[in-house]
Amino acid sequence: MKLSVYLSGEIHSDWRDEIEKGCRDLPIEFLTPVVTHSASDDAGDVLGEEEKSFWKDHKSAKVNSIRIKTNIEKSDVIVVKFGEKYRQWNAAFDAGYAAALNKPYVVIHPEEFTHALKEVDAQAMAVAENETQVIAVLKYLTTQK
Repeated sequence: MKLSVYLSGEIHSDWRDEIEKGCRDLPIEFLTPVVTHSASDDAGDVLGEEEKSFWKDHKSAKVNSIRIKTNIEKSDVIVVKFGEKYRQWNAAFDAGYAAALNKPYVVIHPEEFTHALKEVDAQAMAVAENETQVIAVLKYLTTQK
């Protein structure tokens, strides 16, 4: 079985590379948001520059959401990573969107985030503390008969 997996969330570490490397021999297509912070922040500039940061962020969020929604909709599984350094409010939105579409998702976050993410975790099919656990879940999904 070939899976399409969307890797949502934190963009300041190489966690996506670790998962992709750990799954390189599996029948998985990985999809991602724009993971370069400046490119994501400036995505709306193609529609014209804005003087106020609110409108710049608003336009960029809308342009980015085209890619994000499309990828979530066409994915079989969504992995949502909440990193330690920055709070990824957009990742919580992605988890909620996946839940609304009845798409299974796996959450990765440190144990100390459990209380803050209890509603996100409650809808997840799995809650992992690290990428190794996610790799194991993806291996199970694609290799067990």
